[in-house]
Amino acid sequence: MIDGPESAPATVLLAHGAGAAMDSPFMAAIASGLAHCGWRVVRFEFPYMVRMRETGRRHGPDRMPVLLEAFRQQVQLEKTGGPKRPLVIGGKSMGGRVASLLLDDLSASDGVRGCLCLGYPFHPPGKPLQLRTEHLAGLQTPTLILQGERDTFGRREDVETYRLSPQVQLGWIPSGDHSFKPTRSSGLSEAENWAAAVTLSDQFLRELLSC
Repeated sequence: MIDGPESAPATVLLAHGAGAAMDSPFMAAIASGLAHCGWRVVRFEFPYMVRMRETGRRHGPDRMPVLLEAFRQQVQLEKTGGPKRPLVIGGKSMGGRVASLLLDDLSASDGVRGCLCLGYPFHPPGKPLQLRTEHLAGLQTPTLILQGERDTFGRREDVETYRLSPQVQLGWIPSGDHSFKPTRSSGLSEAENWAAAVTLSDQFLRELLSC
């Protein structure tokens, strides 16, 4: 799925999370928001999600090597399939994690400029010692992680104690859960938090590309 103008200064390639497809309300809101800001946004699905669409039966995510290879293939399609423009990769939760694992290699080999992680799964819910942060400590390529303050995959009070590369920026979505939905008592709406995520992402992209 492609949103945004062909004249955009860069493409943002986004993958979905483990449980929801590329056309989920969250992914649609982020893609349309960034497109409105002038970016070209490409969404794609991992093989297991494609099978779910074809069979109508739920499948668990592919193993990591399959996810990594699928993401690499999408990057190659973007690099060879049209006008040359800067490329930023990322995604929701699992999709962002896969992008971050490939980031430095793709920066060196394909000129990928940065990464945008929307709700990073720092650890499984309820298992704060099973951290998925080792590679984040050594990243050499600019990365923005947008995280809900009360995300069960990494709450603000915990994440701020993690050792992360200086290339990793953290942006906090107020009172947000893993999909940035706020509590009712916060006075914020889900749409407002999604819009805040778009604004922070747009700022990151403009600074990254000096637009």
